[in-house]
Amino acid sequence: PGHTDGCVTFVLNDGAACFVGDAVLIRGCGRTDFQAGSSENLYDSVHREIFSLPDDCTLYPAHDYKGHSSSTVGEEKRLNPRLTKTKAEFVDIMAGLGLPYPAQIDKALPLNMVCGIQD
Repeated sequence: PGHTDGCVTFVLNDGAACFVGDAVLIRGCGRTDFQAGSSENLYDSVHREIFSLPDDCTLYPAHDYKGHSSSTVGEEKRLNPRLTKTKAEFVDIMAGLGLPYPAQIDKALPLNMVCGIQD
């Protein structure tokens, strides 16, 4: 949890690889300013659950904005400009991102909250 309160990571083959959703992006992380997100929870979850995996564990994020499809735990522990900071620094960074309100969030969020099921 952290990016949203329902964020999960799926670990495969005893830590050989994992699907990290939006928790860890390559050299970044998911925003925490909607859908019950929490910068504190994201930081704790990543450091406790994901960064405790072997350094050679391949990470597959849900989004890629720069042409990279995977990273490793070791790379992100060394090179992620947000997640290499202290928790207090991370929280400040996330609070200061100033990201625009997502264009389709008012349509997507209600569906996300019920797993896409419409009555």
